[in-house]
Amino acid sequence: MIDPRILRDDPDRVRAAQAKRGLSGDVVDRALAADGARRSAISAFESRRAEQKQLGKQVARAQGDERAELLARTKALAAEVKEAEAAQAAAEEEWQALLMSLPNLAAEEAPEGGEDDFIVLEEIGTPRDFAAEGFEPRDHVELGRLLGAIDLERGAKVSGSRFYFLTGVGAQLERALVAMAMDQAAEAGFTEVIPPSLVRPRAMEGTGFLGQAADDVYRIEGEELYLVGTSEVPMAAYHSDEVLDAETLPLRYAAFSPCFRKEAGSHGKDTKGIIRVHWFDKVEMFVYSTLEDADAEHQRLLGWEKQFLDKLELAYRVIDVAAGDLGLSAIRKFDCEAWIPTQGKYRELTSTSNCTEFQSRRLDIRVRRDGQVRPAATLNGTLTAIPRAIVALLETHQQADGSVRVPAALQPYLGGREVLEPVTRP
Repeated sequence: MIDPRILRDDPDRVRAAQAKRGLSGDVVDRALAADGARRSAISAFESRRAEQKQLGKQVARAQGDERAELLARTKALAAEVKEAEAAQAAAEEEWQALLMSLPNLAAEEAPEGGEDDFIVLEEIGTPRDFAAEGFEPRDHVELGRLLGAIDLERGAKVSGSRFYFLTGVGAQLERALVAMAMDQAAEAGFTEVIPPSLVRPRAMEGTGFLGQAADDVYRIEGEELYLVGTSEVPMAAYHSDEVLDAETLPLRYAAFSPCFRKEAGSHGKDTKGIIRVHWFDKVEMFVYSTLEDADAEHQRLLGWEKQFLDKLELAYRVIDVAAGDLGLSAIRKFDCEAWIPTQGKYRELTSTSNCTEFQSRRLDIRVRRDGQVRPAATLNGTLTAIPRAIVALLETHQQADGSVRVPAALQPYLGGREVLEPVTRP
């Protein structure tokens, strides 16, 4: 959540941030009113409680009729204290709910607007001109069939729509991509992690995924557990309720895990293939930092993402995501989008977000420096999300006969193989 002091001391800043995201500022006024009601309720409770304590001392000294009167007043006051305590709890709950509903304050540098209002920061590489090469590119579905790499039909038979099997070289590609990503992360000083994919509600709520993204979350019925949509969730909660030494920061983790998403708002979108699916595996970078170093760390995460995409020899662009398309927790987000030949457009492959203190305030993660304690900053970034990486690889590096060239950096992870050959005739 945001720093409550900003809401109290500079509400116009919060209103402006809401407007930048395309959201109403009414919640700011409701939150301020709730804060005032909460403070009044606290004052009323403390006043009754103080009177109760004072009355208790008087009863101990009183005798006769005076004692009887004081005992009667004590009984009445006990009811008032109980009522005031309940009112304080209700006011606190309303204040916390409104405070938690406020998204992080979008950075001044983040573009204003919605999904289509991003700014292209740079373009790397040149999309292949298949027409000049004399053949029509096949999409990843057809290439996956030719290579024996992707089985959509049996995925749908076994699990339903938006599920798939990676088979043969498809499964080998996943192992290769994960290994290359983990090796790169280890070389950069990241600690490798295999986190749990089921988490308690606090981890989900603490990372902001029970807010605007709640419809995309799978909940285990009958248990207080959720399937994660990204290992950002368990990694953010990893140091919950802890005080970190500033000298140990940044703490960088590379987590490999399955991810589960309902894709509730994607009806009719990307129904073909494995671009938008309910389950996929991913290597996620997660960092604990100081607030002062968060912007620089954000740029580092973007640099590592670009380094990985360069190894895959893809044509891609980097975009500065508009405020209205940011997640609840992020102040700024950069996406790397690879060119998908058969779609004739760029599609997101990786994303990196600076969440500043938003998640750490919810999860009570603090940093001690020079005797002072304050919330940590958290950041996250995709190193590789398997299905989309495979889509981009197959379509970008395909050849006229249905084979696929393997980028040089990936070859050692595929036993030195330079080309993936079809197992089925085109």
